[in-house]
Amino acid sequence: MASPVSSDRPALRVALLGCGVVGSEVARLLTEQSDDLASRVGAPLELVGIAVRNVDAPRGAAVDRGLLTADAEGLVARADIVVELMGGIEPARSLLLAAIGHGASVVTANKALLAEDGPALYAAADAAGVDVYYEAAVAGAIPIVRPLRESLTGDRVRRVLGIVNGTTNYVLDRMATEGLDLDEAVKEAQQLGYAEADPTADVEGFDAAAKAAIIASLAFHTRVGLADVHREGITGVTAQDVVWAAQTGHAVKLLAIAEQTADGVAVRVHPALVPLDHPLAGVRGSFNAVFVEADAAGELMFYGRGAGGAPTASAVLGDVVSAARHRVLGGKSPEESRYADLPVLDPSRSETRFQVRLLVADRPGVLAQVSQAFSDAGISIESVRQTPVAADGLAQLVITTHLASEAGFAATAASLGDLAVVREITSTLRVEGAR
Repeated sequence: MASPVSSDRPALRVALLGCGVVGSEVARLLTEQSDDLASRVGAPLELVGIAVRNVDAPRGAAVDRGLLTADAEGLVARADIVVELMGGIEPARSLLLAAIGHGASVVTANKALLAEDGPALYAAADAAGVDVYYEAAVAGAIPIVRPLRESLTGDRVRRVLGIVNGTTNYVLDRMATEGLDLDEAVKEAQQLGYAEADPTADVEGFDAAAKAAIIASLAFHTRVGLADVHREGITGVTAQDVVWAAQTGHAVKLLAIAEQTADGVAVRVHPALVPLDHPLAGVRGSFNAVFVEADAAGELMFYGRGAGGAPTASAVLGDVVSAARHRVLGGKSPEESRYADLPVLDPSRSETRFQVRLLVADRPGVLAQVSQAFSDAGISIESVRQTPVAADGLAQLVITTHLASEAGFAATAASLGDLAVVREITSTLRVEGAR
């Protein structure tokens, strides 16, 4: 049953920092759904201002231009809840700390800020007794922060695999379904508005790495920063890689991976081969999905739109309602949980399976030499495929390994490169999600 709106309860003042695609949707929903939101909170929510860099820039019809202001500092000083959607590190960090200092609860979708300096925000909010919510910082509308932060807090999470960047998933999906090369698929994504004019943050994995740091921190009760995440983007993925992935029963995905081992926490972002029978392999287009493996709950998958104005605004409004209800009825968001304080492992200690494609001399004894290089590094081979190539005297080997360390495979690759019978290592991809 909805909470009744008391006529003697003053409105809660909401300040919005940023009025881009997501900010405009948040402003629209706050206005259009004001009655419903008030009933859920127990008090009215009043949007008292929208801080922007240029008040004269064109805006959508849903934005009340009378609310626009360039005085962000003054706006946060008179708000009960501050919603930050401007992105970047500064001035977002200073404005949020100022808001907390004034006693306001804060809601943010700023994954870069949280990955770099989240602990400072959490500490300030705890000291001030106010909320920090950030569901929209990871995977847009998909509820993953709250399950990790609250729903699974009585369980032990072992591993999280996530497709958390819709742009790269769209690009890789188009490469797989239409045979496009990387540049063609990126240009198409830009034309459709899935990719920015400068797609570096997406295709180089920076966006996914920031989200991976947040996920790992929540899942393993350990502070993990952006610098702790091993990052590789998709710029090295070729159309031939995607073709071979399908032939060997895999799909290529850019994965954010966070796992707890006996030695600590390993967090990485890189393209990977995902077996076609794994749920993540079927995530198409610009959709996101996060796959969680926990001791008691088992396997869970959260799936949906990971970006876009309305989906992300949905997550933001959910946080606003939670923060507002606490101000009306009492209560507080969970504090940062970092009791485990596990070591964050060097990437060389991570373990996974690998698939490597080699161009080799097509003559007897070659496979034995290649196999010996793997054996010398203590890496077991799971399967080998050999196909002839157009060039005379050459063959292609596709080798998939059992579980191996990054360091061990790097040593193997160096040994393979020294073999006279190996003309070229044409591709190396990790294999994740084998069941």
